[in-house]
Amino acid sequence: MHWFLDPLNYDFMRLALTTGILVGVLCPIVGSFLIVQRMAMLGDVVAHAILPGLAIAHFLGINLLLGAFLFGMMSTFIIAWVQWQGRIKVDTAMALTFASFFALGVTLLTLFKSSLDLEDLLFGNILSITPDDIREIVTIGIIILVAIRCFYKELLFFTFDRQGAEAMGLPVQVLNLGLMAGITLTIIASMKAVGVILVVALMVGPAATAYLFVKELHWMMILGAGLGAIASLVGLYLSYYLNVPSGPAIALTVFGGFSLGWSWTVLQSRLKPRGADAEAS
Repeated sequence: MHWFLDPLNYDFMRLALTTGILVGVLCPIVGSFLIVQRMAMLGDVVAHAILPGLAIAHFLGINLLLGAFLFGMMSTFIIAWVQWQGRIKVDTAMALTFASFFALGVTLLTLFKSSLDLEDLLFGNILSITPDDIREIVTIGIIILVAIRCFYKELLFFTFDRQGAEAMGLPVQVLNLGLMAGITLTIIASMKAVGVILVVALMVGPAATAYLFVKELHWMMILGAGLGAIASLVGLYLSYYLNVPSGPAIALTVFGGFSLGWSWTVLQSRLKPRGADAEAS
């Protein structure tokens, strides 16, 4: 067991592992809504859209989270507005917003000669997490989880039948705004751990893996949260022993878990018909 206990001798690893569990649980819970709505790329768009907000907030000397949140929400408004016009499909709107906001962020970081580390922003640096960062993640996580718990039935109806929810008189626009805010806050909370690029892997991967085995949204969230926490821990241990970046190690672990789950379901689907034919004969 020394291989498991050795990393725990270091404060930075204990903080990193705690953070990995927290974001590993939070990201798939929110990501489950993206999976069932077939809007997984929206998380990628928002993750890149917060970059100019970080650059402007750092230049003005204000809270980075405020700038990131404002620009993340702005990107979702732009996508919704373009889609509402009816002539442009949502995937096109997301692609244009993704590229434009990301380019603007890199440009602003260069023009402002920002001291923000672009590599850390993109790929994260979970080993530099501080106790204050953990408290921030816990606070954001509690807000999101409490909101989901309080409005779960409404979000469930809205997620699977938006038109039906609107016909029943539910505040569809408010629900959508709240969901977008939750996605943006989740990305902000996870940004320092895995970066704005790799956070999408943690939001979508475990939730997608869970979706292979369960169909109910609440079970998808629970299983996805467990898989996300495990992937974060395994990725961090691989990062520690193989001396590779922690963010990519976690993302690759997530993909490995999804690949195993997908392979298992494919194998099961191919074996079932043969068994049925054998019983029939």
